[in-house]
Amino acid sequence: MSEKSGEASQNVQHSTVQTGGTTTDVVPRWNVLVVGKGGREHALVWKLKQSPRAGKVFCVPGNAGTADEGAVNVAISPLDKDRLARLCQKERIDLVVIGPEEPLAAGLADYLRAREIRVFGPSAAAAQIEASKVFAKQLMRHAYVPTAEFQVFDHPEPARLYIETRDYPVVVKADGLAGGKGVIVCRDAAEAVRAVRRIMTEEEFGAQAGRRIVVEKRLEGEEMSVLAIVSGHTLVMLPPCQDHKAVYDGDQGPNTGGMGAYCPTPRATPELLREIERNIFVPTVHALKREHRSFQGVLYAGLMLTAQGPRVLEFNCRFGDPETQPLLMRWQGDLLQLLYAAAGGELADWQAPLPFDPRPAVCVVLCSAGYPGKYETGKVIHGVAEAEALPDVKVFHAGTRRDDQGRLVTDGGRVLAVTALGDDLRHARERAYQAVRCIHFSGMHYRTDIGLKALKSLS
Repeated sequence: MSEKSGEASQNVQHSTVQTGGTTTDVVPRWNVLVVGKGGREHALVWKLKQSPRAGKVFCVPGNAGTADEGAVNVAISPLDKDRLARLCQKERIDLVVIGPEEPLAAGLADYLRAREIRVFGPSAAAAQIEASKVFAKQLMRHAYVPTAEFQVFDHPEPARLYIETRDYPVVVKADGLAGGKGVIVCRDAAEAVRAVRRIMTEEEFGAQAGRRIVVEKRLEGEEMSVLAIVSGHTLVMLPPCQDHKAVYDGDQGPNTGGMGAYCPTPRATPELLREIERNIFVPTVHALKREHRSFQGVLYAGLMLTAQGPRVLEFNCRFGDPETQPLLMRWQGDLLQLLYAAAGGELADWQAPLPFDPRPAVCVVLCSAGYPGKYETGKVIHGVAEAEALPDVKVFHAGTRRDDQGRLVTDGGRVLAVTALGDDLRHARERAYQAVRCIHFSGMHYRTDIGLKALKSLS
């Protein structure tokens, strides 16, 4: 497929109109493959299909929600590079959008690009910014990107000695991918030593993820998630979001993949966003380029807004989940055109401002009992249609499937992401929870305070 600016691939279909007996091309139609099966991927499918350029849309492996949008779900593992490449060739795919971090870290984008398939998602080398906490921290240190003081350890005993000499609380992080759960925020040294044991000795997050750890100073402040579309040296900033990682109200309990989010965040002034772009995103993108890890995809910075300014907690190499749901709920433009341009190295030609609904959006994640630990699946879900009948509400599916009787049932820890727009944050939050109350499945659990802290800060 061609990578030349403004040139569609030879496989692209075109929609046509009849004018005075002649046929006129209107817009190219691109077949799209979305890789992943969560709420993020449902949101991507939903928004990509709204593009006038969208041809056939496939999702691998997808979920009940992506199928309901009219995408073709294909039962292939996101890590099966060969079968995915053959699917792209068979279905004449013009753009692949990779959602999860695991296939990116495993080199799926590289494998497909080597076969001249246009991909939105970074190379394995660039994806190390998420796949390795150690790599990310060292990159930030060398690029003078503001982050917490840290040390790296490959054995638990030196880590223990280091922790016991600190006069401040720390955060212990598994180096490798752990599904968003490998970060343990500790209140004291004893808890931090237990965290080291859990990660390195008990291998709670896997042997590979826990071979090395980062021990860093615990920062105080308000968290914020900022995402940017990046293509080489060019980046386009997206509206900031606020994720809620802990499983219980009041930010209590273990970290999860995300229990809810809202967009935009009230703290994100234009001046603050310019500072974040100048001091965090630009030097990070340049540092990756210098290391021959040119980034192409979504660069996500999880930040802490401290009294000394914004500090990076972590980087991700893809759209966040659940941040993508409220973000795309507000998006009013042609997402397919934007991602196609970024994947082809044409982002520098993107002149128009990104169009977003001025209203905020709030997303509440409904999860299975026991998540983020062990949980059961196959629970029948009721009330999704009633929730979506409410104005400005969309229910994105994460862990769902249809059973043999065609019933919607749970199929994961995070099950649904109920998302709503409102005239202000209070209204969006009220509408989201109104929709949540329409839905029920056995053991359903959710946080009741998504966006509440921001709401109180505004009053």
